[in-house]
Amino acid sequence: MRKKAVATYFLALLIPLILGSQTTTAKETDCEVFFSPKGDCTAIILKEIHRAKTSIFVMAYSFTSASIAKALLDAKKRDVKVEVVIDQSRDTEKYSETRFFKNMGIPIYVDSQEPIQHNKVMIIDGETVITGSFNFTRAAEEKNAENLLVIKSEDLARLYFENWVKHRNHSSGESKGSHVSSTLTHAANKQ
Repeated sequence: MRKKAVATYFLALLIPLILGSQTTTAKETDCEVFFSPKGDCTAIILKEIHRAKTSIFVMAYSFTSASIAKALLDAKKRDVKVEVVIDQSRDTEKYSETRFFKNMGIPIYVDSQEPIQHNKVMIIDGETVITGSFNFTRAAEEKNAENLLVIKSEDLARLYFENWVKHRNHSSGESKGSHVSSTLTHAANKQ
């Protein structure tokens, strides 16, 4: 299910509540809203990743979607800078994405500063923010009731990127997990 709206000052009013004391002066923000299950959220994310020209910065709690992982790898191959920050709980799980990204040469950082790093964010080319409750997983697309926002705003992208940098800077650059994500690697290689 897809809804599209142009928010002028609405998001500017909500941002201080969401991000604390940080504010934005975005005059107009284009925002698309999607819902799952089966709302094509993954397809929308893939479309935005394929459009990327310079950078994709990801902050994720759970990341097991082979198609999104493959799209990020393809972006890296197009010389798009791709970096990922994940929650510490994902680092040692059986199907951890940390090994996949590390093996593919994508820098991955494990955030153990907070009890849970629960963000689901992509900042693309400094102008697009993908966020919402949607984890980058098959279950989020096919089973769960989730939401996804695609926001076109350099002002908001800057705020999200500043927050991403904060989390990257206090994260570990090395994965502690020893499990190779064979399921994710195999699925991504098949696509």
